[in-house]
Amino acid sequence: MQHLYISVISWALMAVLHPFFISLTEVRFNPSSKKMEIAQKIFWDDLEVALGENFNEKVDFLNPRDKAKLDRQVKEYLLKHNQIWVNSKPLTLTLLGYEVEEDAAWFYLESSATEVPKSVEVQNTILLDDFDGQQNIVHVYNQSKSPRSLLLSEGNEKGKIEF
Repeated sequence: MQHLYISVISWALMAVLHPFFISLTEVRFNPSSKKMEIAQKIFWDDLEVALGENFNEKVDFLNPRDKAKLDRQVKEYLLKHNQIWVNSKPLTLTLLGYEVEEDAAWFYLESSATEVPKSVEVQNTILLDDFDGQQNIVHVYNQSKSPRSLLLSEGNEKGKIEF
């Protein structure tokens, strides 16, 4: 019986201590600007790993030696790993900026002007090359308070929502 308790406790500890890899993306259509507004939450320590791999150098997200260089790397990485289509038409994305919030950072992007979405297709490959089990949750809001959601991961990097 004691072995059963030790086994259960060991499994519980492994489940708690094992890291999980996730990002959250919120996509909203702004009818006044006719643009898609994107807010993306990524754990900054995971992003450091991805940027380091992508640019072949050690990256310190919180205390960069060269903030302008870090900003260029972040922009290149995010624009490479995020793509959005509205009504089957690709949109051009622009990084507006970001802010750090405890153990994660929020990144803010917006699209070129678009028509009212009847469908939104999202490809999000953030961190997929860097972490086994990475999952990217995408919430799409279109003239409602309730989002339609996608769960994107390795082998399922792209999803489409019809309104």
